[in-house]
Amino acid sequence: MNEIGVRRRATVHDVARAAGVSLATVDRVLNGRPGVRAATTEKVEAAIAEIGFQRDLGASLLARARDLKLTFIIPDSSNEFMAGLADAVSRRIGQALTDRMHIETQRLRALDADALVQSLDALDPRHCDCAIIVASEEPSVLSAVDNASRRGIVVMTLVSDLPGTQRRHFIGIDNVAAGRTAASLLGRFLPTGGKVAVIAGSLHLRDHSDRLDGFRTALALEFPRVELIGPIEGHDERAETQTIIADLLTRHPDLAGLYNLGAGNAGLVAALEASGRAGTIRVIAHELTDPTRRGLKSGVIDVVLDQNPDGEIREAIAAARILALGGHGSLVSDPIEIGIFLRDNLR
Repeated sequence: MNEIGVRRRATVHDVARAAGVSLATVDRVLNGRPGVRAATTEKVEAAIAEIGFQRDLGASLLARARDLKLTFIIPDSSNEFMAGLADAVSRRIGQALTDRMHIETQRLRALDADALVQSLDALDPRHCDCAIIVASEEPSVLSAVDNASRRGIVVMTLVSDLPGTQRRHFIGIDNVAAGRTAASLLGRFLPTGGKVAVIAGSLHLRDHSDRLDGFRTALALEFPRVELIGPIEGHDERAETQTIIADLLTRHPDLAGLYNLGAGNAGLVAALEASGRAGTIRVIAHELTDPTRRGLKSGVIDVVLDQNPDGEIREAIAAARILALGGHGSLVSDPIEIGIFLRDNLR
C-alpha cells in the first residue's frame, strides 16, 4: 500500500500534488468538465489510481446545487422482461429520493430508432445527469448516444450494449456466453443431432446478435450434427412469434429443437401447445417471466436463461451515481450473472 493510504484517506490535494496540477484541474477531471488536455487528464487519472483516491459520493451529492437526475429509456411492447425492468425502476424511486436522486422513466415503442434518437436529443444536461438506455444498434442511435455524451450526459447501456460509442458503461449479462450456454444445453439434449430453429427479436439488438454468435460458434465446434434453421426475426412480439413458430412446425415436421434468443415467449408457448407437439421439441428461451414460467411448469420449455431485472436496475443506479459524480475514467464491474432455470428449480 502507498504511504498516503497507510496514513489516511487520500484527498484531492494529494491527487493534485501527485499529478503536478492545480486543484481546479483535478476538479475539472473529476467532474468531466471540458478545458483539460488529454495528456493532463491521463496524468490525473494515473495519480488517482496510484494513490488510491476514492471520491466520497455522499459528500459530492451534498456539495451539489441540485440532486442527481437519472433517466431510464426502456422499450414499451408486449415484452414482459422490459415491463419487469420498468417495474424494477419504479420500485427504487422512493429510496433514490432519500439519496438525492430523481429517477424518470420513458417508455418508447420497441425497436423504434427514431423515437429513441428524439428522446436522447431532447435530454438537457441541466435536467439529466445520466441516461440509462435499452437500444438497438442503428447508426442514428449510435450518433445520438455520442451527441448526448458530448453535451455532458453520462450514457449507460442496459441489457444490450453499444460498443464503439461514447457510452460510459454497460449493465447486462455476457450475451455471447448466454448463446454458448444455450448451444451446450441443446447439443446435449439432442445427442444424435437434428434441426434446431432460432428465433430472434431483432439482429439490430447487440444482445441478440451476440447470443446468436455464441450459439452458432459453440454448435459448430461441439455439435456439428445439429442443423440450424434461421434466425427468423419475431421483433419480440408474441403474435408475430406465434405465427413464425406455427409456420416452422408445419414446414418442418422433424423439427427437434427451438432456441428463442429474444422475447415473445407467450406466442412460443401458445404455438407449441396448439400444435400438439409440446414436450416433444427441446426448447430454450430467455428471461424468467410469467409466460416462460408457465412454459417450464407445463413442459413446453425445457430451460430458461435469466437475467434478474431487479439486480440489473440496482447495479445501473449504483453505476450511474458513481459515473455522474465521479466523472473520471471507466467503471469496471462484472457482468450480471446468468441464471439457468428448469421446472425443478423455479424460484
